[in-house]
Amino acid sequence: MLHIFPDPSSIADYVSNTLVERIRSKPDVVLGLATGATMEPVYSRFVEKVRQQRVDVSRLTSFNLDEYVGLSGDHPKSYSSYMRQHLFEHLPFDRSRLHLPDGLAPDLDAHSHEYSIKVERCGGIELQLLGVGSNGHIGFNEPGTPFDSRCHVVRLSERTRRDNSRFFEGNAVVPEFAITMGMVEIMQAREILLVATGESKAHIVAEWYRREVTEMVPFTVLKRHPRAKIILDEAAASQLPEQVQRTLMAVPA
Repeated sequence: MLHIFPDPSSIADYVSNTLVERIRSKPDVVLGLATGATMEPVYSRFVEKVRQQRVDVSRLTSFNLDEYVGLSGDHPKSYSSYMRQHLFEHLPFDRSRLHLPDGLAPDLDAHSHEYSIKVERCGGIELQLLGVGSNGHIGFNEPGTPFDSRCHVVRLSERTRRDNSRFFEGNAVVPEFAITMGMVEIMQAREILLVATGESKAHIVAEWYRREVTEMVPFTVLKRHPRAKIILDEAAASQLPEQVQRTLMAVPA
């Protein structure tokens, strides 16, 4: 389940290769997509490989994990804008197949329910990309989120808002609420790749390693998934036991 790579660049190669191979074998694959700084090199490398290898991406379907409540899709700090900037505008996707929560939906609870139903109608997610927050959240499922939760509106923790403030310049305020896929949609994905890079993620990775499955560290639930991979660079793995680091670095991912 744990895999350690030397650096984010080698992780980007591995994950982008996995995506390309999956699309080649199943052109109408349903992907779950994540945002954040960790995913930027992954998407950059993926775009390069798709162009070089002339991979057809027009039949794939994607569902993003989350979106801030109160931000329009064209707001520069929305995840919709992030996806256009880092992925969607660079390849010939069928835009009707690219799904993100709507942060301006008039009825957020109804919209969340509809988003969950839409995932089900597409047959569920084949391959889900995840990052992890410094408090262990996946998507925006904060500590204490029930494992039986479906797509819902969440109040972001102060820690999450503080962590994400680096993406909001000047006096811009990080939104207080977000829509996120729930733990059920995530865990129903047939395969999961969670990527964590940098020293800032080392503490929560070590916590994941030590802890039993608990809602207080949401990404521990991945220990129950039969096809989840936790993909780390050396910095993110630096607080794992030394023997674990040596063993995992010695085994090809």
